[in-house]
Amino acid sequence: MRGFKQAVILAGGLGTRLGEKTASLPKPMMDIRGRPYLDYLVRHLVRQGIDQILLSVGYLHEAIVDHFGDGSDFRVSIKYVTEEQPMGTGGALRNCFADLADRFFVLNGDTLFDVNLAALETTSDQNIIALRGVPDRSRYGGVDVHNGVVSRFVEKGDAGPGMINGGVLCLNRGAVELLPPGRSSLEADLLPKLAAEGKLAAFRSAAFFIDIGLPETLEQAQVEIPAWERKPIAFLDRDGVLNRDSGHVFQIQDFEWMPGAFEAVRFLNDSGYHAVVATNQAGIAKGYYTEQDFFALTEWMKQELWVHGAHLDAVYHCPYHVDGIIDVYRRESDDRKPGPGMLLQAFRDFPSDPARSFFVGDQPSDRMAAEAAGVRFFGFTGGDLLTVIESAVSASREE
Repeated sequence: MRGFKQAVILAGGLGTRLGEKTASLPKPMMDIRGRPYLDYLVRHLVRQGIDQILLSVGYLHEAIVDHFGDGSDFRVSIKYVTEEQPMGTGGALRNCFADLADRFFVLNGDTLFDVNLAALETTSDQNIIALRGVPDRSRYGGVDVHNGVVSRFVEKGDAGPGMINGGVLCLNRGAVELLPPGRSSLEADLLPKLAAEGKLAAFRSAAFFIDIGLPETLEQAQVEIPAWERKPIAFLDRDGVLNRDSGHVFQIQDFEWMPGAFEAVRFLNDSGYHAVVATNQAGIAKGYYTEQDFFALTEWMKQELWVHGAHLDAVYHCPYHVDGIIDVYRRESDDRKPGPGMLLQAFRDFPSDPARSFFVGDQPSDRMAAEAAGVRFFGFTGGDLLTVIESAVSASREE
């Protein structure tokens, strides 16, 4: 598996359907409750584990560059590829060719589709398109699927329910070489060609979907996007919940996933929850291993989860303990469970819904931290983690 995860955002369009609104600002930078639309999209990619974003920009691109810079404030690397003149979606992607990874995601700069990217990529080794069911596909054009592969694209105007292109692709680099030089369209010049050759797998998702390409949908986004972003948090202890607790686990060879752990995290991803680990790591303070050892194991965990179609939105750890032998870590901390510090920090870091959030843990200190943070606690004593997570999600939805 590659060392980093890359996404290309096509953000160079003129946005003519929005009229005067895009006279002085590019469409992806339209204001949504005090933040640019593109700000929501970038943060959405980062929380799913994207390491590098290529922003294909053109019209009034200075506003995008000024807001995002090199991406460091967003915990991601951002590189800009500028169109000197409008090239269409295909031409814009081809213009990025020199910077593309062997496998990467492509997203429209005016569409937000909350697809589980890990699950999307691991569906197939082929090129993949994310599809969304809608009540009326006439505005978008439809997509027909046979045996998990796109069989054809249907022109706009064909009314009725069906699947549409949700504006999220996972492509292999070689596919871009099929695009002609100059101006071209992914929708007209690449995707139908891949489908005709049986090389475009389909990934269906019922996740949140909206585009901001019309005045009425931009107005709709003012309410729906902030509401979508405010997700409940599922807090998970690590040792004893995600993996067997054999005592100060810090090496890959000692790490044993609990049954159902991969499926549980993916279920949270697909159910609209932030999946957040909150773990005490007193072994750092006591000198059993270093904080870098912890970070290395965490990165390995994230890669393992990704292979199984899942991701963690964040991992919080407390390295402090009053009995530590490492001076910098020898102190009390409200982050150390039963203190609620890590949970409260997550609520500050993520737009969230505390009323529907919960904590799954295996220790009394986990329960006490949950109570102090005001979230419901679910005990885990072994068995299939997915079963416990499913029950917790069901109970939280009934609150």
